[in-house]
Amino acid sequence: MERLGKTALIADPNEFYRLGVGTLLTSRLGFGSVVEAAFLDEALDRLAEVDGISLALFDLALPDVKSAACLAAVRQCFPQTKTVVLSFSDRKQDILTALEAGVHGFIPKRMKPAELTSALDLILRGQIYVPSSVTALSSPSMEMQQSHDTALRSSSTTDLTPRQREVLTLLVQGKSNKEIAKTLNLGEGTVKVHMAALFRTFGVNSRAAVAVAGLHLTGKLILQKPRGADRP
Repeated sequence: MERLGKTALIADPNEFYRLGVGTLLTSRLGFGSVVEAAFLDEALDRLAEVDGISLALFDLALPDVKSAACLAAVRQCFPQTKTVVLSFSDRKQDILTALEAGVHGFIPKRMKPAELTSALDLILRGQIYVPSSVTALSSPSMEMQQSHDTALRSSSTTDLTPRQREVLTLLVQGKSNKEIAKTLNLGEGTVKVHMAALFRTFGVNSRAAVAVAGLHLTGKLILQKPRGADRP
């Protein structure tokens, strides 16, 4: 089997769900190993540290995930990994946001094991999986563009996760990625993903531009003291 011996990642706050999906991945889909994470930062560390992760599953209910939009940075930094959203949400906006972020699939967690297996197999074969409910949208591309335009108009520090605010604060202070990683007890690969998310949020492509954007948005953010490593 082509994917025999490959590694998958499951990022989900529920240990039992991780165990169940992990068993499905190894017994039915031929993965050699599965790594787990209960937080987004932990998942990013695993992606940076473990070679050959070909599939990454993310639950939108992770404590440090605000929306599927944050997965755009994951796709940018790990383009060879197929990224999938698992969620109890069936909101069309969540599905559209995930698709706009470039994920390879949006899978409802209410699926039965056989259905979940079929959906993941479809994704692994190179197709995009979305729930049938998304086909009811009159014009998905138009709604996705409207969603993107609205996000750009309203971009501010309120769009950032707490961890991204911490990274931005340290960036404005002139810290390097290595120094930010040490201060927040993160891997440098994880910091790189958060930096990519900041670039995307502010619509810029340099560290200096991000720092300037952060300063112009609000001085209050810059004065906040970083919390440091509040999670493993």
